[in-house]
Amino acid sequence: MSQSSAPPANKSGFWSRLRALTRKEIRQLLRDPSNLAIGILLPIVLILIFGYGISLDVKHAPVAVVLEDSSPTALEAVAGLQLSPYISPVMLTSMRAAEQLMRERKVDGIVRVPIDFSRQLAAGSAHIQVLVHGADVSRASIILNYVDGALNQWALRQADRAGVNASPGIGSVTVEPRMWFNAANTSTWYLVPGLIVLIMTLVGAFLTALVMAREWERGTLEALFVTPVRPVEILLAKIIPYFIVGMIGLVLCLLAAHFLFEVPTYGSLAILVISSMLYLLVAVGLGLVISSVTKNQFMASQIALLTSFMPSLMLSGFLFDLRNVPTVIRLVGQVLPATYFMELIRTLFLAGNVWPLIFKNCAILAVYAVLLLGLARFVTRKTLD
Repeated sequence: MSQSSAPPANKSGFWSRLRALTRKEIRQLLRDPSNLAIGILLPIVLILIFGYGISLDVKHAPVAVVLEDSSPTALEAVAGLQLSPYISPVMLTSMRAAEQLMRERKVDGIVRVPIDFSRQLAAGSAHIQVLVHGADVSRASIILNYVDGALNQWALRQADRAGVNASPGIGSVTVEPRMWFNAANTSTWYLVPGLIVLIMTLVGAFLTALVMAREWERGTLEALFVTPVRPVEILLAKIIPYFIVGMIGLVLCLLAAHFLFEVPTYGSLAILVISSMLYLLVAVGLGLVISSVTKNQFMASQIALLTSFMPSLMLSGFLFDLRNVPTVIRLVGQVLPATYFMELIRTLFLAGNVWPLIFKNCAILAVYAVLLLGLARFVTRKTLD
């Protein structure tokens, strides 16, 4: 009879211990905010990243060229795009296919030559439409200038052949630019969604690693290990307060994005929140693993900065497009979970519910969360060294 009544008691004990540990963690969080000094290693890494890993040049930008008019005149008009080292044209005949590539970020722009281009040109006034992906304003402006320059060169040649003076712009052809996913043409729309990634990384990985390492350093965990408290209860008590803080940060970011910076949210708010919670679990799991391995505040803080916050800032696509950096640096960026959350969060804000990207990135983040939380449970053992 005593054995059959044990499970309810254990279950009740689990929740009571978890509540007590969580209250302790919340009080400690509110009473003792951590302020960290940055050592020598971080500046060295920053110098290496800025010196060798970052390139703000735009080269071989993929641009869809939609030739609705297949006449020799139309082919000659866009021939300059194929010779440019800055643009990699993707030749298409369907505007719908080009728009799909733009939504999936497989191309950065669209040059559309309408079906009556040759007839309009013969009549004296023709139009070429240029669309650019406006999430990154700087990159979009550069690509637009490259396309404009290539078309200008063709117009000058046409004017020279005709023996007339070329007027400013593109002679008798008018380029009609339009910016997608950033109608305001401001970098704020590009940067504000990325701040959610940085804040959640800072709260989830950095602070969790710091506080957990402090528990190891002060011997608090060793004292807990002689009690009935289980490792999983300790980990949950560490996760809950910082998960709440991270979600508060998310709410503040969403409010600031909407009311202060007027950044639109075209995607589902529910999907945005769920994906943010998923990434927060990834960040917290990383912080727990770092602290359990190092068991030292200084080491945990340095490793957390170097493996979570700084890569999220420099190598996740927050500041620049990863397609413009060396292959090795791009591969490092693709390993980071922040890279996938950055792509997902910006898509939800500026482009809407692009389901292939949502499913892919959420699945990757879920795998990271399971692996990191499982590893944290494995390295946090109720043993004394």
